[in-house]
Amino acid sequence: MSSTYQQMIFVNLPVNDLDASKKFFTELGYSINAQFSDDNAASVVISDTIVAMLLTKPFYSTFTKKEIVDASKSSEVLIALSAESREKVDELVDKALAAGGSPAGEPQDHGFMYGRSFDDLDGHTWEVMWMDPTAVEG
Repeated sequence: MSSTYQQMIFVNLPVNDLDASKKFFTELGYSINAQFSDDNAASVVISDTIVAMLLTKPFYSTFTKKEIVDASKSSEVLIALSAESREKVDELVDKALAAGGSPAGEPQDHGFMYGRSFDDLDGHTWEVMWMDPTAVEG
């Protein structure tokens, strides 16, 4: 792998209402990449290397033969995002809750690590975590 190459992650999520989901994520401060969005999908730019692809359930089903879970009732995946500070954890989760998301557990405060989580409009769980950089340095 080249030292300038940055691997990306594209998280594909089935959604019930594409327009409502796009509104939810833009209210969190993320942008929609119109080049990779249409009536079936929306490309939510989380960072230079992280993209959430919101797919209508019929379109999502073209990529898998498996049953699509109801994320409001079953856990399919936990999506964890880093944050640059404790305050940024609270800021993002508070935005999510204000935009119609729901709390997904109690805040976790371990001193050197702090996190909160929320479920988006379709029940997908997003964890937002901060870790003290000095704790990582060892």
